[in-house]
Amino acid sequence: MTADETFMRRAIALAAQNVGRTGENPSVGCVLVKDGVAIAEAVTAPGGRPHAEEQALAAAGAAARGAVAFVTLEPCAARSSGQPSCAERLARAGVSRVIVACEDASKFASGQGEARLREAGVPMEAGLLADEAAPLYASYRPAI
Repeated sequence: MTADETFMRRAIALAAQNVGRTGENPSVGCVLVKDGVAIAEAVTAPGGRPHAEEQALAAAGAAARGAVAFVTLEPCAARSSGQPSCAERLARAGVSRVIVACEDASKFASGQGEARLREAGVPMEAGLLADEAAPLYASYRPAI
């Protein structure tokens, strides 16, 4: 098992904690890793807000700069609330890379999260342990 798989499995375990408790939003897990050590982690809060990435970035603070974000679902590119999207927050925080298990078909993500990250110079890789994370989203019906 690689270190990336270990951190993604932790993100998957976090997301599993709140499946069915996040309203219309999916339960997402996020682990921020710097120099091979997890520096912050979070799961989408009950009711669907705040998002996992938002909470993990707040917990990490300035230490998020240069970190790798392991996220179970593609970060959102827009928010219905008008708040900055998770993709924007990750880019602004200065993460060096985003690794995602599953892509998100929601109109608030659907490849747009990846596009926003790439436009900001942050590479995103998708598909790490997607087969393990996908069951978390079996009942998720994204707004499309």
